[in-house]
Amino acid sequence: MSEVTAVKTLVLGIGNILWGDEAFGVRAVEAFHRRYAVGDDVTVLDGGTQGLYLVDVVQEAHQLLVFDAIDYGLKPGTLKIVRDGDVPKFTGAKKMSLHQTGFQEVLSAVDLLGRYPQRLALVGCQPLDLENWGGPLTDPVRSAIGPALEAARDILLGWNVPVRAREEGAAFDGLLAHDIDIAAFERRTAW
Repeated sequence: MSEVTAVKTLVLGIGNILWGDEAFGVRAVEAFHRRYAVGDDVTVLDGGTQGLYLVDVVQEAHQLLVFDAIDYGLKPGTLKIVRDGDVPKFTGAKKMSLHQTGFQEVLSAVDLLGRYPQRLALVGCQPLDLENWGGPLTDPVRSAIGPALEAARDILLGWNVPVRAREEGAAFDGLLAHDIDIAAFERRTAW
């Protein structure tokens, strides 16, 4: 009898919540976790600015979906979906912060280890302001979170990963703690 191995999926948000729109990836994965429930074979993770420390979790993923702020040179708040082999081209296209160089290195490291994800998708958002130390997301980037979540849901469903909306008022463990979730950090109601 052969054992069926579950396809492991990682939904990852990367970015720095202290630099304005650079927080897009973390805020998007936080909102994804709040809005959607996924199975035990899916890990939803705030990768923050961990860089190479993410190698262990990324190499375990067969499918990897990443939220990040990426400077595509587009109108602020514009989403762009990049897939598979094109993803590393965009994560290193312009060094906006240390985490992006680190994430490109993460992808290179897992490739060298022979553990590159079978499927990879980047849900990137064009930032407006990356210099606002301690500031919130700008309005165009904040407005892109809802569409980014829908795009992520559609990508996961296309990968045959069950995603279901959480029932209003359903209890679940928060993704971020210590007052760094968006509502506490920005001291206003999250989207």
